[in-house]
Amino acid sequence: MDGVGSFGAGLAGAVFDPVSFIKQPTTILRVLSWVFSLVVFASIVNEGYVNLGSERLHCVFNKNGDACNYGVFCGVGGLLLCSFFFLVDVKFQQISSIKDRKKVVMLEVGVSGFWTFLWFVSFCFLTNQWSRTAPEDLPLNQGADAARASITFSFFSVLTWAGLTVRAVQKYLLGTDMTLFTTDHLDGVAPVTPYLPPTTTTGGAIEPSDNYQSPPFTEGLDDPAPTYQVPIY
Repeated sequence: MDGVGSFGAGLAGAVFDPVSFIKQPTTILRVLSWVFSLVVFASIVNEGYVNLGSERLHCVFNKNGDACNYGVFCGVGGLLLCSFFFLVDVKFQQISSIKDRKKVVMLEVGVSGFWTFLWFVSFCFLTNQWSRTAPEDLPLNQGADAARASITFSFFSVLTWAGLTVRAVQKYLLGTDMTLFTTDHLDGVAPVTPYLPPTTTTGGAIEPSDNYQSPPFTEGLDDPAPTYQVPIY
């Protein structure tokens, strides 16, 4: 994992490096997932419906409207989630609370894993319906390229979202390097060393030596006060 400190990132307040951020595997996977979601969404919306001599449009996937709707749902959801977590990645370095960082990483693990499953279902569903589509349902092979593109990029989305899930799990397992957070970082006060009296060695045994001296002008404080004698006339 790139970055050290807390869940793959350094201490809060560090300078943001856009070049290093773009080169990160997570960023590359995020951009690819965004592009693949856009292709699936655009392919179904633009060419995923055909007109078979009536005013009603039919889905190219075996005239099953649920297949087209599910593909559009995964595409739109993938676009929004990729955009959201891209912004989170940019701001993650500025999150100072360890608990907040942990919550963000746990959310990313859950969402990425769940969306990987949805894309897998999308790939299987669209492939199954496309295999059942009769040639006469697509005059002049209309919408065939869009259907194949949707299936292909659904499969690619499974791979990229699975990669994002693995990266998020790695960040979660990385945890926090608590050696970076010493007492002087937490409360801003330097640690105080307790006083230890000096020791002396007597006959092989170590005994504390008490070199305390009484303060000046106190030698006679413990002496009894002189008694008063009555003068004799």
